[in-house]
This record gives sequence, structure tokens and C-alpha cells, in this order.
Amino acid sequence: MGVEAQLAVTEFTKYLRSARARSENTVRAYATDIENYLQANHITKISDATITLPSMRLWLGQQAERGLTRATLARKTASLRTFCEWATTRTLLSANPALRLGTPKPNSRLPGTYTPSQIEKFLQIAAEEAATPPGKRDLACLELLYASGIRVGELTGLDLNDVDQTALTVRVFGKGAKERIVPYGRSANRALTNYLQIRPQLVSPRSPSALFLANRGGRLGERDVRRTVTCIAALAGLPDIGPHGLRHSAATHLLEGGADLRAVQELLGHASLQTTQRYTHVDAARLAAVFNVAHPRA
Repeated sequence: MGVEAQLAVTEFTKYLRSARARSENTVRAYATDIENYLQANHITKISDATITLPSMRLWLGQQAERGLTRATLARKTASLRTFCEWATTRTLLSANPALRLGTPKPNSRLPGTYTPSQIEKFLQIAAEEAATPPGKRDLACLELLYASGIRVGELTGLDLNDVDQTALTVRVFGKGAKERIVPYGRSANRALTNYLQIRPQLVSPRSPSALFLANRGGRLGERDVRRTVTCIAALAGLPDIGPHGLRHSAATHLLEGGADLRAVQELLGHASLQTTQRYTHVDAARLAAVFNVAHPRA
């Protein structure tokens, strides 16, 4: 990738950040997608001759052959569309070649979830591992993830002043920099209180105001949380469903307990009710199983 193409990626990244319509994780993903596309096609200059519909389709096809998920392919398609739209407004392209680029349909299959009894076992093991400051931090992370249903990126993005322990709520900045207030329960609050008492032991001279600090004093990262979930799942003898699985477990259990669908939508920060409705399929399957066993005419 030539200097001119690299400069375009840099300016595109600045544009995404200035628009404030996407999270930092999405900004980085879009920029990486475009860099990979340009490098794969040996593009050194952004022009109508180099950025073409066939080259984008070929690149996406190559990505699909690598076994990437539909969701990842859909994001890469969105990256190309957004870049081409930006390049057209900057007159780097005379027309947007990505307008006819099809989007792969995301897979509607939900990731794995734990049953309530499995959640109890998972968090019990985490509590047993909470003898050290990092262990207390990890327990607070896991309790809060399940109690609130927030995304792992939202969890690691929390600052100290985002938590209201009196109201039992956290202020979260989700996708599109949208702010929402999310409640959590007493069990998570106990874990948070215990962690906050030892948090000073993790603070370094350069520590940010992050709620959760890593072992060396920096902000705890998403990979750190994923490793913790994997470790505790292994100790508990449970499948590794990742942090996102804890979020899905929370949503499923809320709906099974009779929570209103729109309330769950607000809690999870979904822009569309249709996204939240995927969880009703899980509950419907459970109800169908009960029906088949209990109804005399089943």
C-alpha cells in the first residue's frame, strides 16, 4: 500500500472518529478492513481505476473462503461502503462503486447461554478464586456483566463516576456513542464494593479513572475479560460462552422471568426491537418443550 493510499486510510479514520457515530472498536475494525483490502489488491492510489466493484467482490469472496462468519463479512462490506461513500464526497472517486455491493445476511443464531443453575456455579467458582485483588476485580466484572447484560466493551469503558452504588445503576456509552442507564443487582454491588476497597492496590501513577484496572494499573482490556471468562468456565467444567454469552444469558433469563421485551431492548441498548426479539425464540423453544410434556392434546 503506497503513501497516498495510507494517507487516505488515515484521513478516513479521522473522519470516522469525528463523526462520533461509531465506537472506537468499530473505527479500528473499519480502518483495518480498508487497509487489508488495499494491500490485497496492491492499491497505491485511490481512483476510479483502482477502487472497483469487481475487486471488492473478489476480496469479499476470498474472505468468505477463509471461513469468516457472516457477521464479519457483513462488517467488512459495511467498511467498504462507508469508505467509498467518504472517498466520493472527497472527490477521490467520481462515483460510489460500492452502491451495488450486496451485504451477506448475518447469521441469526445466538451464541451459547448458561442456565440459571450454570450461572450460579460459574459465579460461585469466580467467588472462590477471588482471594487476591485481581480475583476480586474479576469477580466484580463477571457479576456486573451478567447482572446488567452490558457488552464487554461497555464494561471495560466504565469510569469510576459511571457507577451509582446508591441507585444500583451504571451509565453506559454503547454503540453510536449512545448513553443509557442500566440497573444491576445487590449481588453485583457486593462484588463491586469488595473490589473498590482493594482497587487502590492496583493503581499506578499513570492509572486512568477507569472502574476496572489491569494488574499493571492501566484500563482493563476486553481480552483480559475474555480470558477470565474462559478460565472460570474451565474451572467450573462449563462450556466457554465468552463475555457475550453472559450478556445473552442475562437477556434470556430476563425474558423467561417475564420481563417486558421493550424493557429488555432498553437494557441491552439495541437500536431495533427485532434484534431483541431473537431472544424470544429461545424462550419459545422452552415453552414448546413444556407444552409437549404437559398438554393433554400435544
